[in-house]
Amino acid sequence: MGETYKLQIPRDDLHDQLGQGLPAGTITLIEGAHGNGKSAIVQRMIYGFLSNQYSVTCISTELTVKDFINQMYSLDYPIASWLLNGKLKFVPVYPLVGTGNSRKDFLGMLISSEELYKSDITIIDTFSSLVSNSLRGEDNSIKVLSFFKKLTGMGKSIVITVDPQEIETKSLAPFESDSHVYLSIVVSQVGGMISRSIMVKRFGGTQFRVSPVVGFRIEPNVGMVIEITSVV
Repeated sequence: MGETYKLQIPRDDLHDQLGQGLPAGTITLIEGAHGNGKSAIVQRMIYGFLSNQYSVTCISTELTVKDFINQMYSLDYPIASWLLNGKLKFVPVYPLVGTGNSRKDFLGMLISSEELYKSDITIIDTFSSLVSNSLRGEDNSIKVLSFFKKLTGMGKSIVITVDPQEIETKSLAPFESDSHVYLSIVVSQVGGMISRSIMVKRFGGTQFRVSPVVGFRIEPNVGMVIEITSVV
């Protein structure tokens, strides 16, 4: 088996639940509706990767640099030292000052910007929001997947989050079928309780045990808490 990008931190066992980390050279799809917790999972992954000495680039369609730093610290995921030494690169799609560019250009920019893929892991949150206007039909999806696969062939790992409501079904389908790791975030309500779960639909490239369902919650000043049981 190849290298695994470890997620392990002392505070939770997400690392053990998800095959002791993401295999290097893979594409991971995290799918879920707006507000289901995709960004919270990504932020936990970022902190885990950095804690295990890997480099990360995160492209965000929602947060400015200031927002990202504040949110990470609100979850007790201190990342300032990694930002300063370059292990973590955070790329906001919309700058803090001024207006963002048209989203129609983002797909081409995503493929042509080599600097975005020099880290061990590149995370795009939310990918569907970034390319919703330019990713039409299967052809462009296959083009993007081919580009990602060239990167994974060099040992890089790509993590993308997707809201299925932002992207055409036929555009999303190639990513669902070709991603090495496919996670779906499900939210359910029983009585007055909200339950969030990671449904593992596919997890290729690992020799370690992967839990089919991982219940979790997010707490301020604590971060991600893995539930012993979950209701789906």
